[in-house]
Amino acid sequence: MWVIWALLGVPAGLVVANAIEWCVHRFVLHGLGRRKKSFWAFHWHEHHRACRQNEMRDPDYERSVFGWHAQGKEAAALAVGALLALVVLVPVWPTFGATLIYAAWEYYRKHKRAHLDPAWARDHLRWHYDHHMGQDQNQNWCVTRPWFDHVLGTRRPMEDRR
Repeated sequence: MWVIWALLGVPAGLVVANAIEWCVHRFVLHGLGRRKKSFWAFHWHEHHRACRQNEMRDPDYERSVFGWHAQGKEAAALAVGALLALVVLVPVWPTFGATLIYAAWEYYRKHKRAHLDPAWARDHLRWHYDHHMGQDQNQNWCVTRPWFDHVLGTRRPMEDRR
């Protein structure tokens, strides 16, 4: 029985990570992040502005991750989430907690590459490219996989002008 429980930790972790990604992007980064005095304001007021001005490219990702700019704040928030998973979840359900930690790393890696190589993003993370470059930046909340955008009806390809 424990083997099944252990194996279920991986898909469960990927699904939960995608749900967290969708919720944080939608409600924290685009909700709280619209307020200029919020810690999360970097996302809307720095990251989105840079992407629109540079055709998806964000120069912050060329800098060191160790700085108090959009990339550094994103990495810090992901590190805190991974640390919580390590301390709270890994002891209880190791494969689930480890998958959440992996998902945080994967998010950072894919998000950074998407904003350093827009052509790669168009081919491999189309939903995220559409989020930044489409007419409505309040759609396409997922970065790593578009699962919850499909489930919740927020996946809108750029060609879809509804």
